[in-house]
Amino acid sequence: MECTIRPALANDADEISAIILRALRETNAKDYADEIIERIAHSFSPDAVRRLIGQRTVFVATIRSRIVGTASLDGNVVRTVFVAPDVQAGGIGKLLMAEIERTARARNVASLTVPSSVTAETFYARLGFKAVHDSYRGDERTIIMERLLKDPI
Repeated sequence: MECTIRPALANDADEISAIILRALRETNAKDYADEIIERIAHSFSPDAVRRLIGQRTVFVATIRSRIVGTASLDGNVVRTVFVAPDVQAGGIGKLLMAEIERTARARNVASLTVPSSVTAETFYARLGFKAVHDSYRGDERTIIMERLLKDPI
């Protein structure tokens, strides 16, 4: 199946929200307590996603016309990278991250930072991101990771 990456549109918000919520509840739930998952889920309602589309550069991955993943770039920070659980491990996340990197390079961004979930840490590490430090919100652990895009001068 061919996967296409394109900019997200405001009318994609319902589908993007549904993918994020499924990924949180089906994939991330193995690494986080239910109350953490539900707290995070509140940040990704369709209305919240619509607002994010207006504030960040948001991409979606589609197979045929179905949205199967999303990722966004907020300055030099990679955010909201999620792939539908039924198509995870098929290279969709890698394609989304390649588009994020292309966009960042076109904007002369020197490095990317990603606040990674415990669940996604190995995914980002395989893409060359290095853990810098841990961040905690209560008992929710996030791994702050970075990757240089340009050689230092």
